[in-house]
Amino acid sequence: MNDILARRARRATVGIALSAALVAGIAPVAAIAAETSSPTGAVALQTEDAAAAKEKAYAAMQEALKNLEAAKDAASPEKLAKIDDDIAAFQEIYDMVMTEAAKRREPLPAMQANVDAAQAKYDEAHNRTSGLQAELDKALEALGGEEPSTAIKEHIKQLRMEIMTAERREESCEDDLHRYQRRLESQEKQVQYFESEAKEAKAHIDEDIAKRNALLGDLEKAQAAYDDACKAYEEAKAAADKATSPEITKPAETVPPSGSTQPAEATPPVASPATGKDALPSSTKQANSSSGKQANTTTGKLANTGDTAPSAIALAAVAAAGLGITATATRRIRNSK
Repeated sequence: MNDILARRARRATVGIALSAALVAGIAPVAAIAAETSSPTGAVALQTEDAAAAKEKAYAAMQEALKNLEAAKDAASPEKLAKIDDDIAAFQEIYDMVMTEAAKRREPLPAMQANVDAAQAKYDEAHNRTSGLQAELDKALEALGGEEPSTAIKEHIKQLRMEIMTAERREESCEDDLHRYQRRLESQEKQVQYFESEAKEAKAHIDEDIAKRNALLGDLEKAQAAYDDACKAYEEAKAAADKATSPEITKPAETVPPSGSTQPAEATPPVASPATGKDALPSSTKQANSSSGKQANTTTGKLANTGDTAPSAIALAAVAAAGLGITATATRRIRNSK
């Protein structure tokens, strides 16, 4: 009978201890969830973002440096000097051909005047020839089928001789006109040739100047981009260093809840010299009694205050108090036998 009562008391006491532990056990789960979303976790995420931004800024700075080195190589003093030499050479050619074109352009007005004069002489000779031919045709038409008189014959003979002379004159004027025209055309072609050479030299000069300006512009842009990349990297590095500094990354210390109570240290049972059985001294009985009260008080405080983060020490106190009650009840039943 006493064994049955002892088992019932032990089960009841263990149930009370487990119930108290379950009531208080909700808090550790919430504490774990709160820990994952605590400021410490946010700081860690911020630190990772800052480190990633630093790495990205460093890569951008290296790329900008690579572009700057390429721009410096393309716009090196040696290559710029070569371009300047080409510009100077083409400038010399341009000046020379422009001088020659100017020389050959000078006689053009006079040559054009010669052409105009030759054209006028030719037109005059041609008109005389045409007039004499018209007069001859008119005289022959006036005769009809009759025999011309001696005077008419002499007149017709004179017209034909004048026409022959006018034709020779016209041919001579035509030859002079063609000669002056060919000279003028030759001179104009020479002027056009030197002007074309000057135009080509000017195109080379403009191309080289544009190339040099483009290289210098690319170098200036690359230098500006590298300076900006360095500045961005310094800012990202400062942000990363600040994010990883101890003042920011040090987590806040965990403070036990105000309602938690440290459990009383359990005193092991002392063997009785007379009976050889475990006997509880008065201090042990008082400790067990106070442990039971302390468990009830702790459980009540957790239930009433709704403390969401009890410490592991408080949970151990509840469990130890329950086990102490069970041990005390079991010993009393055994001693009553």
